[in-house]
Amino acid sequence: MPTLENYNHFDGLHWETGCIYNFFDYRGFKAPHTAQPYSEALLLGVSGGIVMGYFSFAYEGYGPQARILTRNTFDPVTTMLSRLGVVQNIYQTTNPQKAEQNLLRELESGIPPLVQADIFSLPYNFPLDDMWWMRPVLVYGYDLATQTVSLADGAHVPLHVSTEQLAKARAKVKKDKFRIITLEAPDPSKLATAVQQGIWDCIKLFTEKPPKGGKNSFGFAAYKWLAEQLTNPKARMSWEKEFAAGASMFSGLTWLYTDLMLFTRDDCADRALYADFLNEASLILNKPALREAAQRFRDSAAAWGALSQALLPDDIPAFRETRDLMRQRRALFREHGNESRGEAESINRRLKEIREQVATNFPLNIAQVVAFRQNLSEHILNIHNIEKEAIGLLQHAMK
Repeated sequence: MPTLENYNHFDGLHWETGCIYNFFDYRGFKAPHTAQPYSEALLLGVSGGIVMGYFSFAYEGYGPQARILTRNTFDPVTTMLSRLGVVQNIYQTTNPQKAEQNLLRELESGIPPLVQADIFSLPYNFPLDDMWWMRPVLVYGYDLATQTVSLADGAHVPLHVSTEQLAKARAKVKKDKFRIITLEAPDPSKLATAVQQGIWDCIKLFTEKPPKGGKNSFGFAAYKWLAEQLTNPKARMSWEKEFAAGASMFSGLTWLYTDLMLFTRDDCADRALYADFLNEASLILNKPALREAAQRFRDSAAAWGALSQALLPDDIPAFRETRDLMRQRRALFREHGNESRGEAESINRRLKEIREQVATNFPLNIAQVVAFRQNLSEHILNIHNIEKEAIGLLQHAMK
């Protein structure tokens, strides 16, 4: 059966960079400056690096969401691959049988394809019928006898779904339906230019008008915009209006915590990972000054960590328990994959109980809510100041 018996590559974790890292690692593609696999930090930097983006919105039937983007979100995977000179072999069909044949053919040739799939249709992500999100997962096994698929997708261990579940996930969205991709080796001669372009993308997203979205949604303007929404009750999308004390405020806080600490490759808005990239970039570009910027981004990582602690602080028991349970759920998944589902379901039940408890008996009075939001605003502005200095150092180093 087409299962790659020697596949043991699960260190890549973030969906944008982790699947590419795992594919490169399995194929033995090495970075020229280290003779080691292309690191996730390097892939992050080349794709456009980090960013500050803030949005708030709500879907019918769900609590309002306050979201912070921590990475460049403007087509990062295609950008990364193009800059590294990676040729993409893309196979797509509307026929389910042909789609399965395409996947099997690549596995039989010894290549684990990147398969576009709706993650909410995959059981280890707790399926949601009314939501979808197509993104690549790496398939390294497809057992027709047991109707089981083996995946690498954000955990340090193999993940398994049924062939039927994967087929459903692959067919969810028409434009991505049954698409698989394999990759050729990066072109080492393009690495230095790719690193330079990635760094300038990051600088521009902080300092210039974004390619899409409102001017207050990205970069340094976004910090001040969020700080104002937290503290000015008359602001257009103030937290006083959009995330009033109770279930709405709790929803906003937990979504922000998720984006900063759980939806990243590492904690603290991926700032420490970006610092790792800048250290690599200093060698690739022979620009030692990049290390000074890297250190300032490590300071920023600590500041993001302090903000995350302020979002769900220890001195509010329901908030502390929520934070700890969410972190425990991610740790269980990363270390145990499918086998953690029972414990994760128990955690989800407890999180639902806490949400209901907070909705009916919010642990802060009006004055405490105002002070709480003011504290968050001060953390945001502190990060703004640190990252403004860090970006300035980055600009200076690239001159």
